[in-house]
Amino acid sequence: MSQQGGRPARRDDDWWRQLYDDSTEDTGPSSAPDSLDDRFASARNTVAGRPGGRPGSGAEPGAEGGDGDDDGGATGTRRPQEPSVPGQRAPHAPPGGPPAGRPAPAAPAPPTEPPRAAQAAPRVPAPPSEPPEAPPVTPPAPAGPPPAPGLTPPAPPAEPPAATTPPGPPAAGGEPPAPPGEPPQAAPRTPAQPPPDSAAPVSVDYVGSGPPTYDPEPTALPTAEPDELGDLVPDTVLDGARYGACTLRAVSLRGDSARYRGEPRRDALLTARFGSGEQALLLVAMATGARATPGAHLAAAEACRWIGRAVGRSHQRLVEDLRAARRGDLKSGLHRLTDRSLGRLRASAAEQGADPEEYTATLRCLLLPADPDCRTRVFFGVGDGGLFRLRDGEWQDIEPRPSAAATTGAPVVGFGSPPAETPEGDRLTLDFGIPTPPSPYEPAPQPPREPFRFRASVARPGDALVMCTEGLAGPLRGEAALCAYLARRWSGRAAPGLAAFLADAQVRVKGYADDRTAAAVWEA
Repeated sequence: MSQQGGRPARRDDDWWRQLYDDSTEDTGPSSAPDSLDDRFASARNTVAGRPGGRPGSGAEPGAEGGDGDDDGGATGTRRPQEPSVPGQRAPHAPPGGPPAGRPAPAAPAPPTEPPRAAQAAPRVPAPPSEPPEAPPVTPPAPAGPPPAPGLTPPAPPAEPPAATTPPGPPAAGGEPPAPPGEPPQAAPRTPAQPPPDSAAPVSVDYVGSGPPTYDPEPTALPTAEPDELGDLVPDTVLDGARYGACTLRAVSLRGDSARYRGEPRRDALLTARFGSGEQALLLVAMATGARATPGAHLAAAEACRWIGRAVGRSHQRLVEDLRAARRGDLKSGLHRLTDRSLGRLRASAAEQGADPEEYTATLRCLLLPADPDCRTRVFFGVGDGGLFRLRDGEWQDIEPRPSAAATTGAPVVGFGSPPAETPEGDRLTLDFGIPTPPSPYEPAPQPPREPFRFRASVARPGDALVMCTEGLAGPLRGEAALCAYLARRWSGRAAPGLAAFLADAQVRVKGYADDRTAAAVWEA
């Protein structure tokens, strides 16, 4: 060991040349910290004249804030630096140590890579986004040992970029971040599903020459009053049931025009069961309020409630007439119930101070017995609409056509009681001279001007009976593509589910944007 201020025994600055000289082979891994960062820190401390620097480097004792470099000021020698491993001295470290009273700088953490790989790899500067004092990053060698456990090597890019910025260290246990300025790689696309079987009918949005004018989904909600929230009606009503040999599906939709303008649905739908067991009677009632009149949806809902109450109170007698096939009794009795219900609706308009010609509705009803041995299906009502039967894949328009001479549908061959007093079999609708009591309303509400419609038929297995308002009857009569589409969808013996029936009922046709209400019955 040389004296203070003297020259070292070996050649001048030989250790400095060995610092960056790659000709000297490494002696192998050791437990002492011997990395590129350790050597750089040792050289920086020596050149800057920091404590623990090389003797004779120009640093004078006491230059650092008055703290002397002498050990007690007696021997004139420096305190050796404490090695990280007992009994060993840090490689290439100057013989001096830190000054008295100042802690030695902490040694950097040992690298995760072998010293040979770290020594052979070139020093890569830190990205611009990192702070300047951050330690330099040592990327893994191009062809070296496998990556550390928990790290996933980045996938090679499809096309090499023109200028690539070295990425930062990947997070443990995850994918490395994408280099700055390079868009992330898109996830692999899932192969498209194969097209469905061409033989099976596929649900469509519209049929005809072109798409309808309005959007297929609801746009605006109707205006609501805080104190009249009970008067609101939903956009869509869906219901269904199965009794005896028939399966029922019923739906009421707001039209495209009303959805766009934020108007309420003018159609009303009521499905009810009266009684239990084989004595039960199913009623499907639908009504449509007058167009472009305030409170049209309220009038339609009130008409359904009135006829539902009347049928429910007389359901036992109606079931007996259905089983006994008393067609005349059914027609006359249902005619009275319809006139009475619509008369109450006109009386309600008078109580509200509304015009009875505006506060009115068309009414269409269907009676279905729950007895599986009784296949009698009875339709009755007032106003426009449609009654269709799908048999053997062909549509049959069986809507009763009223006239001035006849207000009922033609009798079905082979069904019903033989005519008694009249050719139509009406016995209870004759004028017996009974005086009519005075009406409590002035002026007295008149009976409906629309003729009464009635039809009774016997269902066959595989038939589908469809009753609907004018919103669906119009396109069924005017667009052959819709008839063909629904015939394919509804010709099966099994009734469609509620969701499938809803999708079929709302297939749109250009030029028809009114509300749609339909009830279909499939015979097992």
